Amino acid sequence: MKYEAVIGIEVHAQMLTDTKIFCGCSTKFGSEPNTQTCPVCIGMPGVLPVLNRKALEFAIRTGLATGCKISSHSRFARKNYFYPDLPKGYQISQYELPICEHGCIEIVVDGEIRKVGITRIHMEEDAGKNIHEGDGNYSFVDLNRAGVPLMEIVSEPDIRSPREAAEYMKKLRTMLRYLGVCDGNMEQGSLRCDANVSIRPVGQKEYGIRAEVKNINSFKFVEKALEYEIKRQIKVVEEGGKIIQETRLWDSNRGVTEAMRGKEEAHDYRYFPEPDLVPMVVEQKLIDEIRATLPELPDAKRERFVSDYGLPEYDADLLVAEKTTAEWFEEAIKSGGQPKTVSNWMMGELTRLLNEENKTMEGCLLKPAQLAEMLKLIDKGTISGKIAKTVFEEMYKTGKDADAIVKEKGLVQVSDEGTIEKAVDEVIAKNPKEVERFKAGDEKLLGFFVGQVMKLTKGKANPQIVNELLKKKL
Repeated sequence: MKYEAVIGIEVHAQMLTDTKIFCGCSTKFGSEPNTQTCPVCIGMPGVLPVLNRKALEFAIRTGLATGCKISSHSRFARKNYFYPDLPKGYQISQYELPICEHGCIEIVVDGEIRKVGITRIHMEEDAGKNIHEGDGNYSFVDLNRAGVPLMEIVSEPDIRSPREAAEYMKKLRTMLRYLGVCDGNMEQGSLRCDANVSIRPVGQKEYGIRAEVKNINSFKFVEKALEYEIKRQIKVVEEGGKIIQETRLWDSNRGVTEAMRGKEEAHDYRYFPEPDLVPMVVEQKLIDEIRATLPELPDAKRERFVSDYGLPEYDADLLVAEKTTAEWFEEAIKSGGQPKTVSNWMMGELTRLLNEENKTMEGCLLKPAQLAEMLKLIDKGTISGKIAKTVFEEMYKTGKDADAIVKEKGLVQVSDEGTIEKAVDEVIAKNPKEVERFKAGDEKLLGFFVGQVMKLTKGKANPQIVNELLKKKL
C-alpha cells in the first residue's frame, strides 16, 4: 500500500450507423475484405468527405447521457501518422474543439459510489485492419473498417484500481447499449479500450509517468492487464529503475504487458484543422430534440425497480445491466407476474439456461407472457413448483406455452386427498424404522418422507397436502 495507481481510460465505441462517417459505404461486420470501400474511405486524391448526420446525433446523445457540455462550435482535425491501414496518411478526428466535454459517470465499488470524470467525447474515423496470416514475409490490409464512425470517450485520471476500471467499462457499455449508439461487442472490436496507468507514493499529488496499455478486449482482461502493469511499475521503481512513457500491448495468452513503442505526444501527430470539412455549428434546438428522445438510463431504472416493484438492490442491479433483460422483466410484470417471483425465475432458471448455451436475451425463444402464464398455473395449484422447472425448461427450448406442455406431458399436479393419502400410507408402511425414529423426536425425517411420496407420485403430488397428511399420520 506504499503506492496507489492512477488510471485513465480511453474507449473507442463504434457507432451504430448503417454507413460510414464520411461516405455511404456499409458498416456491416464480417463482409469479404475490401468489399465495403469507395474512393473516399480508401483515401483517393481529390475526394471530399461529407459528415454522417446520424454520427453527430449519436455523439450528442452520448454526451447528454453522461452530463457533458455540448459544444455549439466544434470542428474536425487531421491527425497525421503513417501506417499501412491508413491510406490517406492521416486520420480525421477532433482535437482542440471536440463535440462534448466535462461529463461524469458514477460507478459503485464495494457499496461506495465513485465519480469518474469524462474529459471529452469526440468523433473520428476508424482505420483499416492489418492481417498477419499465412507463410511468407507479407501482410494483408482490409480497408472495410476504414471510415467506420467512432466515438472516443476519454476519462479523467480518476480511477484508482483495476476493479474500478472494469466497473467503469461495464457501466459505460451498458449506457451505450441503452442509448442505442453502440452494440458494445468487444469481441468484434466495436468497443475497444486503452488504459493509461501510472503509480505514485500514497499521499503524493503529482502524477507519475504513465504507460498506455492497448489491445484490451474484455472486462476480465481490463482487470488482469492493469493488475499486471501496476505490479510491473512498482517492481521497476523499487529496484531503482525509472518508468518510461511508452505504449504497451496486453498479451492475454501469457498474462503480461509488453513494450510496443515510445508513447507519442499530441505534437507528434501534427494536428491541424481538417480543410475539407467546415466547422460544425450545433443549434440548441437540435440538442433539445435529442435530449427529449433519451431513454430511461440504467441508474434511474434501477431506482424505479427498487421503489416501484419492491425489489432488493441486488436483483435490480442484475436486471438493469442489459436493456433487453430489463424490458423482458417489465413485460412479464405487465402480463401478470409478481415482481420478486419473476426476478427469481429470471436470475435462476433463465440465466442458467442462457449461460449453458452462451445465449443472450435477444436469442431467447421464451416470451415474458409465457412465464407469467406458467406462474399463474403454480398459483392455481395446476402444477407444483418442482414440475414448473420441467415445464419452464421445455418452454425455453421449444417456445411452447405452459398449458400445452402440461397437457402434452401429463404434468397436472395431483391435489386429490384420497390419491395422495394412498401414497402416504404406502411410504409409511415401507419405512417402519424411519417412522419410529420420527416418533422418537427426529423430526428432520419429515423431509425424507415428503421426498419418498413425491418420488412415488412422480413429482405430481401437491406438496402442501403431502406435508399436512404426513404430519397428521406420523
